[in-house]
Amino acid sequence: MFAAQRIVPALLTRGRVTIASLMCMLALVLSAAARAEPVPDLFPFEVSYGASMEKGISLNGGAKRILTSQGNDVWLYRTEVKSFIADLNESLILKWEDGRVVPIRYRYSLSGFLIKDRKQSIDFDWEANVATGEYKGKAFEVELKEGTLDPLGFQVQLHQDILNGKREMEYQVLDRGNIDSERFAVVSDDAGRSDGGQSSLLKAEKVRENSKRQTLMWFDPDNKYVLVRLLQVEPDGSKYELELKDVDLGG
Repeated sequence: MFAAQRIVPALLTRGRVTIASLMCMLALVLSAAARAEPVPDLFPFEVSYGASMEKGISLNGGAKRILTSQGNDVWLYRTEVKSFIADLNESLILKWEDGRVVPIRYRYSLSGFLIKDRKQSIDFDWEANVATGEYKGKAFEVELKEGTLDPLGFQVQLHQDILNGKREMEYQVLDRGNIDSERFAVVSDDAGRSDGGQSSLLKAEKVRENSKRQTLMWFDPDNKYVLVRLLQVEPDGSKYELELKDVDLGG
């Protein structure tokens, strides 16, 4: 569910190498015409991934994504990554309203050696339409528009939009004091499993302009479109990858 652009890359940098920076993970889908079902509701889940990086040397770690209900349409979404070089913890308290993620409180923490410790916090005040936060020790305040998401919330929304049959999606994401557009599109819906299995997977990508960085995602339509693989290739050829290890889908 990606962060399709925040998990593995975030182990090395908090730049746009994230999925969000990976973990995103992100999540995309079959056409709406092929799915005349109502918009699906959120459901709790816990998904574990093997995380690997290749940047001169190979470094392996593990990643976990967890969505739990707090009652009254309030949910907690967490991302945890542990590796030899760094630990990443990310969390979001969100409200689920009319098939839409409404972020309330976002927290991010990255620590380890070979990298600088980094933290970010964002609090959303929807009555005042203002978000306040802090990144790298610097405070920021941003005017909110309807539909603005955070680095984790767009991953939840992406997955829900996939379940609803969308093939192209665009989100306004507040990150590090700026709001940027994040675009995703389905590449194909008949890609085979990387291990040679017969099940068909949905393949999607993060749409970028004037960038040689590539982020690809594979989702399983037979298992609530859970993200089964994420691959990011950097301009220098470095690769960051997530592979599904274990999944527990509630609902």
